[in-house]
Amino acid sequence: MVIVFKKSAFEHNKTEASIQQAFENPRYDGPIEEDGHNNRYLRIGFDTSGNLLEIMYNEYEDHVCIFHAMGCRSIYFHLIEY
Repeated sequence: MVIVFKKSAFEHNKTEASIQQAFENPRYDGPIEEDGHNNRYLRIGFDTSGNLLEIMYNEYEDHVCIFHAMGCRSIYFHLIEY
């Protein structure tokens, strides 16, 4: 799967390597069904330093486009199986 990063994915000072590590090793992955938006997904995983990241992305036939990545907020902790 090809991963494309929008500039906005780096606004919270996460590196491409950290985001990719968390994205490729998810603890949670599912659609975001709020605000009437389609094709928005949330994936939560650990980065290269063991920090939990929340990653939001769009999925297309030939690639995914990551547009948001930051330390995981507590509102999403309930989605993760420990």
